[in-house]
Amino acid sequence: MSTSTIEKRLNDLAQEIGMLRSAVIGVVGETDPEGDYRPEFVKKVLRLARRKQAGVRFTNASDFLNKIR
Repeated sequence: MSTSTIEKRLNDLAQEIGMLRSAVIGVVGETDPEGDYRPEFVKKVLRLARRKQAGVRFTNASDFLNKIR
């Protein structure tokens, strides 16, 4: 088998692996390692982020929680 034939087969395999990877990710889906966030929490945080005071910096976790309550 010639070098060009081997290279062509490797390229074909690389393309096929890419398509298979896309199919598997589409079916299984990538998951967040931390888990899914509750939809109501996400909506609340996004709503708060749209406010004019969205530029507020938080110094710790309790400060953050107090601001979003």
